[in-house]
Amino acid sequence: MCGVPVVATMSLVGLVGITVTSGTQLWPTLGDIVWNTINAFTLTAVPLFVLMGEIILRSGASSRFYQGVSVLLARVPGRLAQANIMACALFSAISGSSTATALTIGTVALPEMRKRGYDDALTLGTLTGGGALGNLIPPSIFLLVYAAVVQASVIDLFVATILPGIVAVIMFMTYVGWKALRNPSLLPARAPRHSGRQIAIALWQCVPVTLLITAIIGGMYFGVVTPTEAAGFGCAAALVLSAFYRELTWRKFQTSLVASIAVSSVVMLIIVAGQMLNFAVVEAGIGREMAKYLAVQSLSPFLFFTALFILYLVLGTFLDGISMMMLTVPVLFPTLKAMGFSEVWFGVILVIQAELAQLSPPIGLNLFAVQSIARDVSLSTIAWASLPYAVMLCVLSYLLYYFPDLALWLVATMKD
Repeated sequence: MCGVPVVATMSLVGLVGITVTSGTQLWPTLGDIVWNTINAFTLTAVPLFVLMGEIILRSGASSRFYQGVSVLLARVPGRLAQANIMACALFSAISGSSTATALTIGTVALPEMRKRGYDDALTLGTLTGGGALGNLIPPSIFLLVYAAVVQASVIDLFVATILPGIVAVIMFMTYVGWKALRNPSLLPARAPRHSGRQIAIALWQCVPVTLLITAIIGGMYFGVVTPTEAAGFGCAAALVLSAFYRELTWRKFQTSLVASIAVSSVVMLIIVAGQMLNFAVVEAGIGREMAKYLAVQSLSPFLFFTALFILYLVLGTFLDGISMMMLTVPVLFPTLKAMGFSEVWFGVILVIQAELAQLSPPIGLNLFAVQSIARDVSLSTIAWASLPYAVMLCVLSYLLYYFPDLALWLVATMKD
């Protein structure tokens, strides 16, 4: 808990809140809260999806996949910069984590792009911005946690992020193409030409990861497997794929297991602490009173949404996405329901806000992930390169406000 200050803070505030409102008589309830929170079948998918991404990262599949995408997009304005966006988008469907996506693609892409003469001003932004697709494109660890907190359908949440994710990819790639055409000096002078054989090899390099993504997402959407079963299948398939490439040594596999345990433990601690805070908020009646206050104020839905948007922008500068969600959803969710907002739609909005937090200094994890690769570049330089992608995510949030069917239409269609 000392290593995760937000866990210690939320737990302490929750405990103090419970004590202030009810004395010590509810302390035994904390054991039930911990047990009932962690004993959720949905959350089993979290460590499995994390492990799947770690295995893919160290098996050689991710580097081959990036090489294939870079060849296929070689003639598109922006070239390898576009390959970064597309590779991040597709790898997001495996890792379920923004930071893991930025780190994985960045490890492969940055040395290659520097060797070919791409300007860092173009490269760094595509890695942090593309990495921010990690939770927006399903499956998403963030949405698994959100679904467990508000008792929403995981499948509905995953389906709801598909169209917004596609829109974000189109916005990012359009921006990269426009910037490359506007300032050709950011790219090498000549685009490489590839033979038919090289293109065929590139297609083959993309096939394994693409099939894995299709099998996992398709299996969930068509009801063949639950998210947890899909995650377990993904781990098994990733191991088979690593055996095919023969690059996953025992030491690398151990590293994957340890990294998965570390990430999953932090996530679970945050969830437990958030539920303790949630219990205190409910006991104190904060959510009920806030709903009454907002009802008296007669705020329009637009003003309420804008207030939430600004709140999450501020919180995102010093909290990660899951911590931010666990801190605010218990307080805000009753009010959101009272104002008629859909929990599925709000889940998509929260994902976008969580991705903005990944790009917001001084705590933006994607910025630090990319800086760990580009050690000779300052954090402020990476933050400025990431700014246009943060702005586009802000625009996407308001697009979802004005056109909620971007999130809800596909969910309703698939249910029909």
